[in-house]
Amino acid sequence: MTSLTAVAHRGHPYRARENTLPSLRSALAAGADAVEFDVRVTRDGVPVLLHDATLERLWGHDRRLPDLGAADLRRLTGGGVPTLREALAEFAAYPAARALVDLPDASAVPAALDEIRDSGMRERVYYCGDTAALFAVRAREAGAEIALTWTTLAPPRPALLSALRPRWLNYRFGLLSGALVARAHADGLLVSAWTPDTRRSMNRLLRHGVDSITTNRIDCLSRLLGRGPGTRRRSRDAAPSAGTP
Repeated sequence: MTSLTAVAHRGHPYRARENTLPSLRSALAAGADAVEFDVRVTRDGVPVLLHDATLERLWGHDRRLPDLGAADLRRLTGGGVPTLREALAEFAAYPAARALVDLPDASAVPAALDEIRDSGMRERVYYCGDTAALFAVRAREAGAEIALTWTTLAPPRPALLSALRPRWLNYRFGLLSGALVARAHADGLLVSAWTPDTRRSMNRLLRHGVDSITTNRIDCLSRLLGRGPGTRRRSRDAAPSAGTP
């Protein structure tokens, strides 16, 4: 069994709506080593799972999340948008799995980190997202594990790496080559790729030597790695991959 880390992007969106509890459950049951999901805050400061700033694409309401209280959000979506507390509770039945919290906005950082601390999940959560949000995480949590999403072939500036101290460089999968992966490894960084959804792309990344793959098709990746449902990678000194910004 390969040691590559399999990460489910926003849960299992080909089986259930992204960033919902059914989607998270499906991804965990399919053998994801980590599940990536997006966290924003409501008007009254409750951290919830939502990628977009509005409800329009997923829920059909042209309403901005910052304008909605948690009760409004629950009413408009029929309870479909879970709170961060509800999402973290899903990991209790999967003690080997981790959560990747994607923070699109620095305003969500204080409430999200407080919820993660109170849930007892600090050691099983790591972070990606907006660079300003990641700096806010670093300022509050000196030991936080961070995945820096990078979208160009030019390497990150040494000053940025020194200040943020990421463990991962997280690339859009089409940018990656064997040489780029080798360069990151030489710099002491792990490499993750997002979001290949075909076997051909996944196999190419495996040949390049990436440490992790984040995908919308976690069942396909699990089969490619020779894992059955509920089977995760062997323990190793590497955390799961980050997801997309």
